[in-house]
Amino acid sequence: MLTLYPEIQPYARHHLAVDDVHELYLEESGNPDGTPVLVVHGGPGGGCEDYHRRFFDAERFRIILLDQRGAGRSTPLAELKGNCTANLVADIETVRQFLGVDRWILFGGSWGSTLSLVYAQTHPEKVLGLVLRGIFLSRPRDIQWFYQEGASRVFPDYWKAFQAPVPEAERNDMVSAYYRRLTSSNELEQIQAAKAWSVWEGRCATLEPNPAVVEHFGHPHVAIALARIECHYFMNHSFLEPDQIIRNAPKLAQIPGIIVHGRYDMVCPLDNAIALSAAWPQAELQIIRDAGHSASEPAIVDALVRGVEQIAAKSMPSAG
Repeated sequence: MLTLYPEIQPYARHHLAVDDVHELYLEESGNPDGTPVLVVHGGPGGGCEDYHRRFFDAERFRIILLDQRGAGRSTPLAELKGNCTANLVADIETVRQFLGVDRWILFGGSWGSTLSLVYAQTHPEKVLGLVLRGIFLSRPRDIQWFYQEGASRVFPDYWKAFQAPVPEAERNDMVSAYYRRLTSSNELEQIQAAKAWSVWEGRCATLEPNPAVVEHFGHPHVAIALARIECHYFMNHSFLEPDQIIRNAPKLAQIPGIIVHGRYDMVCPLDNAIALSAAWPQAELQIIRDAGHSASEPAIVDALVRGVEQIAAKSMPSAG
């Protein structure tokens, strides 16, 4: 089973203003002359983590990490103004031009798969290939599953803690109830709601309990951006048209893809990946039998590292 590559440090860091409000953090590591690959993080609002650099061979890839609007080291933290899917797609294109990249591989999981797919459908000529994990189509039923009823029946103990900040009278629409608290002028109410929202996701993300994942999701800096931005997007149907990704799947026909999805993914159930695979038959679907949602699970790591190599070989046969 393949594991992550050794730790590396960036050779360049950038702060890129994309409008009057938002400044994006991005970094480059690996080989400046290697195959460019962009890590598209989840959430929305999750931010990149240092271990994301380690899915790639540093001798052969130019590894680009980008913190999306309001996330990670981008500023202002947790900012909702101007934060929508179309702007995130435009930001990726701005970053590509800023870095002088012609075409690149996109590596995205969860919301990162959503955004990678929308970008690839908007700019197919700029995409060498897609390596996607934990597919999230962001349909109403996907939000309903995780934030109203579905996962709640698999993790009733964790769900009880998720419900706690919301009075019983408001629990028929948990996303709206959380949105009111996450946009409240009461900072204490905001952070309490953010931590409950984020920890719920962290607890459900792995097949086996992983305290390190839960601790990361519960960190105030992570929680406030993840919860506010996710809830903002979900209140607005992720700024997507109904079934937009599936309807536009024919635009991906010339792009090689790997779809990695844990069979026991409780955050983004497997039917997301099945639907995408049916609409995009050119991509290879890999159902990982002993994994949930998290990119850090060993069998997911193995599949993603192999997937990057497969896509690099298909998109640039001379690589390596």
